[in-house]
Amino acid sequence: MINFTLNGEEKSFDGDPDTPLLWVIRDFEKLTGTKYGCGIAQCGACTVHLDGSTRRSCVTPISSVDGSEVTTIEGLAGAEAEAVQKAWVAIDVPQCGYCQSGQIMSAVALLQYTPKPTDEDIDGAMAGNICRCATYQRIRQAIHDASDMMEG
Repeated sequence: MINFTLNGEEKSFDGDPDTPLLWVIRDFEKLTGTKYGCGIAQCGACTVHLDGSTRRSCVTPISSVDGSEVTTIEGLAGAEAEAVQKAWVAIDVPQCGYCQSGQIMSAVALLQYTPKPTDEDIDGAMAGNICRCATYQRIRQAIHDASDMMEG
């Protein structure tokens, strides 16, 4: 039995310990905000927070989260999350929207650790998140705007 916290709620999983966290989140817990993109941790669509750090859930076996805290886009909260969400809407970041939950998860983690990021900080933190619509400039601007909102 694998026990973990998901968005603040205690959960247990009694299946194959090699099941990717992504499928536990989507198929067993019915939280579909975390997306499947590539299955090899290259696109970032499946990004979640594991004990406060970003993690690609498509390649994370559920056995590795025993005793850990997992946060998905549905459970994201706090000043950084609110600022990022407001900034995303204010400058209309999403185009197709598929990658956006992973983008937001990475942006929030960045701001939690680096409240006033440079362009280089943003590019480094977001490098593992692919946007097929190429909204990278809007993503970068939204992260700067979110940082400014948190300051003021």
